[in-house]
Order: sequence, then C-alpha cells, then structure tokens
Amino acid sequence: MIELSIDNDVAHMVLNAPNKLNALDEAAIVELDAAYQEAERVGVRALVLSGVGRAFCAGRDISAVDPGTDDVLGYLDDLVTPLLQRMSRFPAPTFAAAHGACLGVGLGLLIATDVVYVADTAKIGSPFANLGATLDSGGHALFVERLGAHRTLDLIYSGRLMSGAEAVAGGLFSQVFAAAELNAATEQAAARAASGATQAFLASKALVQSLRDERLGLWQSMSDESAAQAALCATGDYREGFAAFQQKRQPAFTGRACPSPH
Repeated sequence: MIELSIDNDVAHMVLNAPNKLNALDEAAIVELDAAYQEAERVGVRALVLSGVGRAFCAGRDISAVDPGTDDVLGYLDDLVTPLLQRMSRFPAPTFAAAHGACLGVGLGLLIATDVVYVADTAKIGSPFANLGATLDSGGHALFVERLGAHRTLDLIYSGRLMSGAEAVAGGLFSQVFAAAELNAATEQAAARAASGATQAFLASKALVQSLRDERLGLWQSMSDESAAQAALCATGDYREGFAAFQQKRQPAFTGRACPSPH
C-alpha cells in the first residue's frame, strides 16, 4: 500500500489503498515506517507525503478489528507513536499534500510533517464519538494549541469536520489550495527546499521542535538560535551562501554539513 520513489533528491511517499480511503492497519504502519527509514538511508533533501483516491488517510483500518480483543494500546504506543516520532525527526524538510478525509492516524501523519498543504475539500476533525472512541495520534495537542479548549471540545462533541480552508484559517496547517492544484503546489515547495540550504533548514526544524515540545521561553530560544547559527558557520551551505551574496549570484547549495574539500 505504501509507494516510495525518489527523484532529484526528493522522496515521494504515497499512500495507495484508495478502496479503503488509505486507512492504515498494523502492516501498513510497519511498511510506512520502513519507507521513511529507506528515504533517510538514501539521504534525500526533501520528502512529500500524499494519498491516492478520495482521501488522504481516514485513520486506522478497523475493518477486521474485534473490539473485544483489540490491542489498541499496542497499535498506538508500539506502532503509531514510533512512526510519528520518526517522521517528525526526519533529517530533511517534509511536506504533505492532504485532501479528503484526514482523520485519526491520518491527522497524526500531518502533525508529524513539517509543512502541510491542504485541499479546500479536506475534512479534518474528530468523528470518533460515533465509535465510542476519542481523538488520538496527537490530535488533542494540536487542536488545543491552535484552536483553544472550547473549540476543541466543540469539534469533538459535535463530530463536525472542518474544511481545508477552515483548518488553515484556524492555524492548523500551512496553506489551502484547490484540490486540482494541491499536488503540484506541494511538489514545487519540496523541490525548492531540496535545492536550498539543507543544514540551515534542519537547524530551524530543531529549534521549532524544541519550542513546541519543551515550551522554551524567549531568552532560552535566543541562546539556542545563537548556538545553531555558530554551528552553521562551519557548513558548506553557509560559506556558499555568503560567497553568492558577495558575488551577487544565486547560491548553489549542496546540503552538505561540511565544506567541499577543495
């Protein structure tokens, strides 16, 4: 169900099970985790995650789950959370193109991606009360942080789904596009990132994640920024960026952590 291809330093990760709205069972989670490991091994400089069919990902595939014997904790803690952590720390800029249903674990995949572009037709929320279940995969944290407690519980209690435009207006994701334009816009953004200053991007990614996860204050964040900037001074991209500026030309970034040997 998971298709991985690599072109021009960009990994293309595709959820391809349209008959079940790209819902993920245990085997699919393992397969997706392995695909991210492979993309990391190859050393790509950007990654795009997308889905085929009417939905990005409708969440967990429960079509064969017996609620009486379901090991939901094993599914979430042993499979989903490690996957989302791997995705979050992927050593390159990551992008997602999300359309249709983006629910449950599907929402978690977006939370673990750096930049998320959504179609105006996207459906985002928590309809799980109809199953006697609740939002998981980081959804509570995202909604409370961006929407506040009242709007979060309103969405959960009502089961109402937000459109892509509403999700972007609420600060959940980056940009909204017409469905026909979504994939091209996401691919273009990833291609730009893949030719950019990779080491600087990774430094910013780490700083943003520290602010999010550790709730750092202004002065600690400034100190961390200074340390990151000092470390970047030793990279090839930093030296190339300065040389290009001084020579009034476009930089030719390689993504290297170290300068070229010449």
